[in-house]
Amino acid sequence: MSNLYFDLQDTVYDITEKYEVAIEILASVGMDQLKNEGMRKVLGKTITLEAVCKLKKIDPEALEEKLVEAIESSEVGKQIKKSVKNIEKKEIKIAGILPCPVRTPLTDAFEKWLEGENFDFSLSYELKAASMGVDWLADSLENGEQDDLPDLFISAGFDMFFDKKLFGKYKTENIFEDITEFSAYNEDFHKDTIELKDPLKQYAMLGVVPAVFLVNVDELKGRELPESWEDILKEEFEGCVSLPIGDFDLFNAILLNIYKTYGKKGLEKLGRSLQQSMHPSEMVKSHIKKREKPVITIMPYFFTKMIKENGPMKAVWPKDGAIISPIFMLSKKEKKKELKPIVDFFASKEIGEILSHNGRFPSVNPNVDNQIPKENKFMWLGWDFLKTEDISMLIKTCEDIFNHNSKEKSK
Repeated sequence: MSNLYFDLQDTVYDITEKYEVAIEILASVGMDQLKNEGMRKVLGKTITLEAVCKLKKIDPEALEEKLVEAIESSEVGKQIKKSVKNIEKKEIKIAGILPCPVRTPLTDAFEKWLEGENFDFSLSYELKAASMGVDWLADSLENGEQDDLPDLFISAGFDMFFDKKLFGKYKTENIFEDITEFSAYNEDFHKDTIELKDPLKQYAMLGVVPAVFLVNVDELKGRELPESWEDILKEEFEGCVSLPIGDFDLFNAILLNIYKTYGKKGLEKLGRSLQQSMHPSEMVKSHIKKREKPVITIMPYFFTKMIKENGPMKAVWPKDGAIISPIFMLSKKEKKKELKPIVDFFASKEIGEILSHNGRFPSVNPNVDNQIPKENKFMWLGWDFLKTEDISMLIKTCEDIFNHNSKEKSK
């Protein structure tokens, strides 16, 4: 028999010094001397608990059981059990890279929810803004092992999740599982033209970041209003488009979708269309610049909220679909019991409405009204494409083609 509190080879003095209740138990088996403080210090230091059992012809297990019962009923014993239990708790690690416009309300909602929860595991979390980039996490993923992975991870984009040096290297090991309980996603993403739900039930999603057009109608100068991605690639718009190159997740989604739909030629045309790269907050004000006014800016749907009424900037939802960068949520299968309430929270209607209504990042939760006209489409790579292509390598190839043509244009 073993216990948390003492060993049979411990001296009687050490045991009684730690646990006062042990004095009465030992006195009851013939060690009355221990009630005298002087004798306890002198005699107690010379004799072990095992020696007491032999001297008094007592069953060691029976004495140990009595002592443990008494200690565990004491305040000292209760504190020790509590401390050990905390040490033995499973640790759950959450990491996330959240879209900047909704990071604060999402984090606030999560922390408020945590106040009402009492988990039997320890929880650590790090939810950073997308503007902080992913280098802080990528290094640990590339050089770490499976145990180093966050147990739950949330982020937009493709490269982090499908890069074979990062999360992608664990995908084939089938360590992730979609433990949300949606039989189907929101009707905006569950129709003939699009199906976002992972058929392999590995990757869950919370929502999407759509890319739309902002057109400066004053700069069209007789050209037709561009209404599709095909229009963006027309020769008449060469050198007239501002792209969100700094927003890696969305820009990579644009590159991949243009490649899938229009091939290498499409990427070459997209490169030639580039006038400049701007942050979306600059894009919505680009019409007031004296020079270099882009005709078209491609931006996250969220920033169209900043457009002033009666101004020259017109938001256009592409007829062939807003290209989307999914907001993925990966959870470890082996921790599903611990993760389930946390996953349910992030997949909830409350969080879906923060994404959709605060940030214009349409939610996959079927109970959320994304407030998007039903005729508006989304352009999505599809799971077959993601499964068959080496996404991280393809992104690099697409970037090279795009950059080569944008540089050639400027020469």
